[in-house]
Amino acid sequence: MSWKNLITNENINKIINDFLEFEKSNKVTENKITVNKIAEMIDHTLLKPEATSEEIKQLCEEAMKYNFASVCVNPSFVDTCFDIVKSSNVKVCTVIGFPLGATTTGSKIFEAEEAVKNGAEELDMVINVGRLKDKNYNYVFNDIKAIVDLAKNHLCVSKVIIETCLLSDEEKVIACLLSKEAGADFVKTSTGFSKGGATVHDVSLMKFVVGDKMQVKASGGVRSYEDAVAMINAGATRLGASAGVKIISGQKSESSY
Repeated sequence: MSWKNLITNENINKIINDFLEFEKSNKVTENKITVNKIAEMIDHTLLKPEATSEEIKQLCEEAMKYNFASVCVNPSFVDTCFDIVKSSNVKVCTVIGFPLGATTTGSKIFEAEEAVKNGAEELDMVINVGRLKDKNYNYVFNDIKAIVDLAKNHLCVSKVIIETCLLSDEEKVIACLLSKEAGADFVKTSTGFSKGGATVHDVSLMKFVVGDKMQVKASGGVRSYEDAVAMINAGATRLGASAGVKIISGQKSESSY
Protein backbone atom coordinates (compact mmCIF):
# COMPACT_ATOMS: atom_id res chain seq x y z
CA MET A 1 0.00 0.00 0.00
CA SER A 2 1.30 3.46 -0.93
CA TRP A 3 1.83 6.01 1.84
CA LYS A 4 -0.71 8.17 0.02
CA ASN A 5 -3.39 5.57 0.75
CA LEU A 6 -2.37 5.41 4.40
CA ILE A 7 -2.77 9.09 5.24
CA THR A 8 -6.37 9.60 4.23
CA ASN A 9 -8.54 11.38 6.82
CA GLU A 10 -10.54 8.20 7.25
CA ASN A 11 -7.50 6.10 8.05
CA ILE A 12 -5.91 8.68 10.36
CA ASN A 13 -9.16 9.06 12.32
CA LYS A 14 -9.48 5.29 12.58
CA ILE A 15 -5.94 4.94 13.92
CA ILE A 16 -6.51 7.65 16.53
CA ASN A 17 -9.87 6.20 17.62
CA ASP A 18 -8.36 2.73 17.85
CA PHE A 19 -5.50 4.13 19.88
CA LEU A 20 -7.82 5.94 22.28
CA GLU A 21 -9.68 2.68 22.85
CA PHE A 22 -6.40 0.89 23.34
CA GLU A 23 -5.20 3.57 25.76
CA LYS A 24 -8.41 3.30 27.79
CA SER A 25 -8.38 -0.47 28.03
CA ASN A 26 -4.65 -1.06 28.18
CA LYS A 27 -3.17 -1.46 31.61
CA VAL A 28 0.52 -0.70 31.23
CA THR A 29 2.64 -3.30 32.96
CA GLU A 30 4.96 -1.54 35.36
CA ASN A 31 8.01 -3.65 34.66
CA LYS A 32 11.02 -3.13 36.85
CA ILE A 33 14.03 -2.71 34.62
CA THR A 34 17.62 -3.10 35.72
CA VAL A 35 19.94 -0.14 35.39
CA ASN A 36 22.22 -2.26 33.20
CA LYS A 37 19.37 -2.87 30.76
CA ILE A 38 18.48 0.82 30.73
CA ALA A 39 22.11 1.74 30.12
CA GLU A 40 22.11 -0.38 26.95
CA MET A 41 19.21 1.73 25.63
CA ILE A 42 20.71 5.18 26.27
CA ASP A 43 22.08 7.45 23.57
CA HIS A 44 24.39 9.48 25.83
CA THR A 45 23.80 12.96 24.47
CA LEU A 46 25.64 16.27 24.34
CA LEU A 47 24.21 18.64 21.74
CA LYS A 48 24.46 22.03 23.40
CA PRO A 49 26.21 24.59 21.20
CA GLU A 50 28.82 25.47 23.80
CA ALA A 51 30.03 21.87 24.23
CA THR A 52 33.81 21.68 24.28
CA SER A 53 36.17 18.95 23.08
CA GLU A 54 36.96 18.11 26.70
CA GLU A 55 33.27 17.62 27.48
CA ILE A 56 32.85 15.43 24.40
CA LYS A 57 35.80 13.32 25.51
CA GLN A 58 34.19 12.91 28.95
CA LEU A 59 30.89 11.93 27.28
CA CYS A 60 32.67 9.16 25.38
CA GLU A 61 34.48 7.91 28.46
CA GLU A 62 31.21 7.76 30.40
CA ALA A 63 29.49 5.92 27.56
CA MET A 64 32.22 3.27 27.50
CA LYS A 65 32.28 2.98 31.29
CA TYR A 66 28.52 2.46 31.62
CA ASN A 67 28.00 0.55 28.36
CA PHE A 68 25.58 3.05 26.82
CA ALA A 69 24.24 2.34 23.33
CA SER A 70 25.86 5.36 21.74
CA VAL A 71 27.14 8.88 22.12
CA CYS A 72 24.96 11.43 20.32
CA VAL A 73 26.80 14.58 19.29
CA ASN A 74 26.69 17.35 16.73
CA PRO A 75 28.34 16.48 13.37
CA SER A 76 31.56 18.41 13.97
CA PHE A 77 32.42 16.05 16.85
CA VAL A 78 31.72 12.76 15.05
CA ASP A 79 35.36 12.08 14.13
CA THR A 80 36.49 12.96 17.68
CA CYS A 81 34.03 10.46 19.16
CA PHE A 82 34.83 7.76 16.62
CA ASP A 83 38.53 7.91 17.47
CA ILE A 84 37.73 7.46 21.17
CA VAL A 85 35.03 4.76 21.09
CA LYS A 86 36.01 2.74 18.00
CA SER A 87 37.46 -0.14 20.04
CA SER A 88 34.32 -0.40 22.21
CA ASN A 89 30.68 -1.42 21.66
CA VAL A 90 29.55 2.20 21.86
CA LYS A 91 28.22 3.59 18.56
CA VAL A 92 28.60 7.15 17.29
CA CYS A 93 25.25 8.84 16.68
CA THR A 94 24.81 12.27 15.16
CA VAL A 95 21.98 14.63 14.22
CA ILE A 96 21.01 15.76 10.73
CA GLY A 97 19.16 19.01 9.95
CA PHE A 98 19.24 19.71 13.66
CA PRO A 99 17.42 21.18 15.50
CA LEU A 100 14.84 22.79 13.18
CA GLY A 101 14.66 20.31 10.31
CA ALA A 102 14.12 23.24 7.95
CA THR A 103 17.27 22.90 5.84
CA THR A 104 16.95 21.57 2.31
CA THR A 105 17.01 17.86 1.56
CA GLY A 106 20.28 18.38 -0.32
CA SER A 107 21.83 19.97 2.77
CA LYS A 108 20.70 17.04 4.90
CA ILE A 109 22.16 14.56 2.41
CA PHE A 110 25.52 16.36 2.38
CA GLU A 111 25.56 16.54 6.18
CA ALA A 112 24.71 12.84 6.47
CA GLU A 113 27.33 11.78 3.91
CA GLU A 114 30.03 13.73 5.71
CA ALA A 115 28.94 12.33 9.09
CA VAL A 116 29.12 8.76 7.81
CA LYS A 117 32.54 9.42 6.28
CA ASN A 118 33.70 10.67 9.70
CA GLY A 119 32.47 7.57 11.53
CA ALA A 120 28.78 8.06 12.35
CA GLU A 121 26.84 4.79 12.62
CA GLU A 122 23.45 6.23 13.58
CA LEU A 123 21.73 9.24 12.00
CA ASP A 124 18.95 11.13 13.81
CA MET A 125 17.33 13.39 11.21
CA VAL A 126 14.73 16.09 11.89
CA ILE A 127 11.68 16.23 9.64
CA ASN A 128 10.60 19.47 8.01
CA VAL A 129 7.84 20.34 10.48
CA GLY A 130 6.55 23.30 8.47
CA ARG A 131 6.13 21.18 5.33
CA LEU A 132 4.25 18.59 7.38
CA LYS A 133 1.89 21.27 8.68
CA ASP A 134 1.46 22.51 5.10
CA LYS A 135 0.29 18.98 4.28
CA ASN A 136 3.09 18.74 1.74
CA TYR A 137 3.50 15.07 2.55
CA ASN A 138 5.33 14.26 -0.67
CA TYR A 139 8.13 16.65 0.37
CA VAL A 140 8.27 15.23 3.90
CA PHE A 141 8.32 11.63 2.68
CA ASN A 142 11.08 12.26 0.15
CA ASP A 143 13.10 14.26 2.70
CA ILE A 144 12.96 11.34 5.15
CA LYS A 145 13.59 8.69 2.51
CA ALA A 146 16.69 10.45 1.19
CA ILE A 147 18.40 10.07 4.58
CA VAL A 148 16.96 6.61 5.25
CA ASP A 149 18.27 5.30 1.92
CA LEU A 150 21.67 6.87 2.53
CA ALA A 151 21.78 5.26 5.98
CA LYS A 152 20.85 1.85 4.56
CA ASN A 153 23.52 2.12 1.88
CA HIS A 154 26.12 2.67 4.60
CA LEU A 155 24.65 0.09 7.02
CA CYS A 156 23.73 2.87 9.46
CA VAL A 157 20.70 3.14 11.75
CA SER A 158 18.20 5.85 10.81
CA LYS A 159 16.01 7.69 13.31
CA VAL A 160 13.39 10.26 12.37
CA ILE A 161 12.78 13.10 14.84
CA ILE A 162 9.19 14.27 14.46
CA GLU A 163 9.21 16.96 17.22
CA THR A 164 5.98 15.85 18.89
CA CYS A 165 5.52 19.03 20.96
CA LEU A 166 4.80 20.96 17.75
CA LEU A 167 2.32 18.44 16.32
CA SER A 168 -1.29 17.43 16.81
CA ASP A 169 -1.98 13.73 17.36
CA GLU A 170 -3.12 13.53 13.74
CA GLU A 171 0.17 15.01 12.56
CA LYS A 172 2.14 12.64 14.82
CA VAL A 173 0.35 9.69 13.22
CA ILE A 174 1.07 10.98 9.71
CA ALA A 175 4.74 11.60 10.53
CA CYS A 176 5.07 8.07 11.89
CA LEU A 177 3.34 6.53 8.86
CA LEU A 178 5.58 8.44 6.46
CA SER A 179 8.68 7.39 8.42
CA LYS A 180 7.56 3.77 8.42
CA GLU A 181 6.86 3.76 4.69
CA ALA A 182 10.24 5.40 4.05
CA GLY A 183 11.88 2.44 5.81
CA ALA A 184 13.37 4.22 8.83
CA ASP A 185 14.53 2.17 11.82
CA PHE A 186 13.19 4.49 14.53
CA VAL A 187 10.80 7.35 15.09
CA LYS A 188 12.03 9.73 17.76
CA THR A 189 9.94 12.12 19.82
CA SER A 190 11.99 15.28 20.13
CA THR A 191 15.11 17.31 19.58
CA GLY A 192 15.11 18.53 23.17
CA PHE A 193 15.50 22.06 21.80
CA SER A 194 11.84 22.98 21.27
CA LYS A 195 9.09 23.67 23.81
CA GLY A 196 8.65 20.13 25.08
CA GLY A 197 10.11 16.63 25.13
CA ALA A 198 8.97 13.05 25.32
CA THR A 199 5.69 12.10 27.01
CA VAL A 200 4.28 8.67 27.80
CA HIS A 201 1.24 9.47 25.63
CA ASP A 202 3.37 10.33 22.60
CA VAL A 203 5.65 7.31 22.95
CA SER A 204 2.64 5.03 23.32
CA LEU A 205 0.90 6.59 20.29
CA MET A 206 4.02 6.35 18.15
CA LYS A 207 4.56 2.70 19.08
CA PHE A 208 0.89 1.96 18.36
CA VAL A 209 1.29 3.43 14.87
CA VAL A 210 4.60 1.86 13.87
CA GLY A 211 4.05 -1.51 15.56
CA ASP A 212 6.81 -4.07 15.26
CA LYS A 213 8.15 -2.62 12.01
CA MET A 214 10.02 0.18 13.78
CA GLN A 215 11.35 1.18 17.17
CA VAL A 216 10.67 4.32 19.17
CA LYS A 217 13.26 6.61 20.74
CA ALA A 218 12.12 8.84 23.60
CA SER A 219 14.18 11.98 23.99
CA GLY A 220 13.84 15.32 25.70
CA GLY A 221 13.11 15.49 29.41
CA VAL A 222 14.14 11.94 30.32
CA ARG A 223 15.91 12.90 33.53
CA SER A 224 15.54 10.04 36.03
CA TYR A 225 15.32 6.26 36.39
CA GLU A 226 11.56 6.63 36.83
CA ASP A 227 11.28 8.66 33.61
CA ALA A 228 13.29 6.03 31.75
CA VAL A 229 11.16 3.15 33.02
CA ALA A 230 7.93 4.98 32.13
CA MET A 231 9.14 5.56 28.55
CA ILE A 232 10.28 1.96 28.16
CA ASN A 233 6.98 0.63 29.50
CA ALA A 234 5.20 2.87 26.99
CA GLY A 235 7.13 1.31 24.10
CA ALA A 236 10.50 3.04 23.79
CA THR A 237 13.54 0.90 23.12
CA ARG A 238 16.02 3.77 22.98
CA LEU A 239 16.39 6.82 25.22
CA GLY A 240 18.07 10.07 24.25
CA ALA A 241 19.40 11.71 27.39
CA SER A 242 22.22 13.93 28.59
CA ALA A 243 21.49 12.62 32.09
CA GLY A 244 22.48 9.01 31.42
CA VAL A 245 24.87 8.73 34.35
CA LYS A 246 22.35 10.23 36.77
CA ILE A 247 19.54 8.04 35.42
CA ILE A 248 21.39 4.82 36.14
CA SER A 249 22.66 6.19 39.45
CA GLY A 250 19.13 6.82 40.72
CA GLN A 251 19.50 10.61 40.65
CA LYS A 252 17.40 13.24 38.89
CA SER A 253 18.87 15.74 36.45
CA GLU A 254 17.63 19.26 35.86
CA SER A 255 18.77 19.16 32.24
CA SER A 256 16.14 19.76 29.56
CA TYR A 257 17.51 16.94 27.38
